[in-house]
Amino acid sequence: IERIPKEYIRPEEERPSIGDIFAEEKMDRGPQVPTVDLKGINSDDLEVREKCREELRKAAVDWGVMHLVNHGIPEELTGRVKAAGEGFFGQPIEEKEKYANDQAAGNVQGYGSKLANNASGQLEWEDYFFHCVFPEDKADLSIWPKTPSDYIDATREYAKQLRALTTTVLAVLSQGLGLEEGRLEKEVGGMEELLLQMKINYYPKCPQPELALGVEAHTDVSALTFILHNMVPGLQLFYEGKWVTAKCVPNSIIMHVGDTVEILSNGKYKSILHRGVVNRENVRVSWAVFCEPPKEKIILQPLPETVCEADPPRFPPRTFAQHIKHKLFRLTDQEGADTPKPDE
Repeated sequence: IERIPKEYIRPEEERPSIGDIFAEEKMDRGPQVPTVDLKGINSDDLEVREKCREELRKAAVDWGVMHLVNHGIPEELTGRVKAAGEGFFGQPIEEKEKYANDQAAGNVQGYGSKLANNASGQLEWEDYFFHCVFPEDKADLSIWPKTPSDYIDATREYAKQLRALTTTVLAVLSQGLGLEEGRLEKEVGGMEELLLQMKINYYPKCPQPELALGVEAHTDVSALTFILHNMVPGLQLFYEGKWVTAKCVPNSIIMHVGDTVEILSNGKYKSILHRGVVNRENVRVSWAVFCEPPKEKIILQPLPETVCEADPPRFPPRTFAQHIKHKLFRLTDQEGADTPKPDE
């Protein structure tokens, strides 16, 4: 097609901020998403270890998003995960439709197109596959793609290794709040209850990329989000009043601090507003894993240690389910304050 259907066209005031993603990714001036090298995160050398941990915390405070390199997950494994996901989306539509989800019936796991399932009611330029990948007893393997044949093995192993990385990151962020290492992990559900949900986003080539978005501006509701991608740029962060394009850093995993950790830290760690931009030349694929607390079992609120008279609680107590509803239907209070105005 040469023109996109009108349902995908973003509101006029939003369009001036949508530029050429390839040109923007090459720009060196202005702020850049930090890269954090995790090589020394568990070093026996105290100085090396603390320096690495401090860099991670600083990025979580300043940006709430970072490229993680030397994260310990083998390139061979991330390569298999990417090949399996791309293989699934490379199949004919009728094969993919066998895994279609049914949002109307409340079944969100499986294959779908992002039809109006966002705050603005506008359509987004993407297909996706969504499913729970950890803990293993909560993952329904019957709905995972059977083709490519490596999909299940590669994704399961990746989820396991990512879960270990989650523990490490949460321990460092806990320390940064003056808490014991295991505290944040416990507050988001621990090994039993913290869910890892994978969403593979497939952004087709778009004939009018200056009019559409792959994913509209949002913050993640998760505790942490980890993202792999196929080295095609598209992620933009709203930082200091401007959209900043994330560079493509080889063998990195992008990590976002989500709303859950922002709330628990009383805003000391940031959940940054971000969006996905599309392009004419290349298909972009990203593998996002959202680490989510249980929906009803935990009350999300600033931890007592993060609150004082000078810094009272910035977030009201809510369950995770209530927080999601609040974001979907009332983008006014806390989140609304961070939403860019049309002239931005």
